[in-house]
Amino acid sequence: MPSENEISHQREIVYLIDDDCSVREGLAELLRAFGKEVVSFGTGAEYLKWRRTDTAACLILDMMLPGMCGLDLQSRLSSDNRPPIIFVSGRASIAGTVLAMKAGALEFLTKPVNPNALRAAVDIAFAQDRQGRQTQAELSRIRQRLATLTPRERQVLPLIAEGMLNKQAAAILGISEATLQVHRGQIMRKMAVPSFAELVRTAEKIGIPQPN
Repeated sequence: MPSENEISHQREIVYLIDDDCSVREGLAELLRAFGKEVVSFGTGAEYLKWRRTDTAACLILDMMLPGMCGLDLQSRLSSDNRPPIIFVSGRASIAGTVLAMKAGALEFLTKPVNPNALRAAVDIAFAQDRQGRQTQAELSRIRQRLATLTPRERQVLPLIAEGMLNKQAAAILGISEATLQVHRGQIMRKMAVPSFAELVRTAEKIGIPQPN
């Protein structure tokens, strides 16, 4: 396993976990021929100890690993911080494949791995991970802005985001329409949106209003 200093310059990384040294080295060589940066591990435990600093990643994971099988590792990884997973196996069962895909695996490839299929899966995984991180970063910014709202503004937001008129929302909260308009203006300023339509779209991204 390489030291962190050896890959400190790498930002988009394929993590490869396979207990068969020859298979691991062969896949790593193939991926590098495709221009991918690769960090290899022999067990899932080794991967869990690794401190990730990548900006995009995917995980190529052997189904049959010693100690902690591929499905066990998949279940242990947080969905918020789990790179897209490509399973590989020489003895795949239908049940295992179904479990892996239901748990969110991107692809399931059988050994010997088809190079073109592997390359395509890795490219899709990187694109998916980049998009996922962008989405998470956007949601984080929205939640930070939401945290700046006052308790009353937090009451106003779901009402107007649901499409209520100012006078309707004001009546529900027992305040004047003029006061409601002030709160609405403050909400738009704090949420950093240029229009009411954008405020509605922003609120929907974080589940406001709550579904009935």
